Amino acid sequence: MSSQKLEKLMKVKGVIVAGEYKNDGTLVEYKGQMSKEMADMVAKMVAANTLMGTVQAEAFSKISGMKWTPFHGWAVAAGDYAVCVMGNYGVFVKLGEASFDEVFKALSE
Repeated sequence: MSSQKLEKLMKVKGVIVAGEYKNDGTLVEYKGQMSKEMADMVAKMVAANTLMGTVQAEAFSKISGMKWTPFHGWAVAAGDYAVCVMGNYGVFVKLGEASFDEVFKALSE
């Protein structure tokens, strides 16, 4: 399943790297032009940011009374690129080429 999903994600317009990670920050697999060393570091960063987002969503729900859970995913955009994550999958995209709607739709499938 992992390889098939990564192949599908790589076909989304603007995606340059796709990866799967475990909640503990372990890299499962990735596709695209990125060194293994960088991909390992990204998996750790993605797991940490996902945990932070989960904690924030739970706190927002409790304090605001609004429904912020369950936490689905996140994105960070800077410079010419963005990282988009949902579940245990994430992608690097070129901002000028990608549609966040298309990216998150593919991540959710």
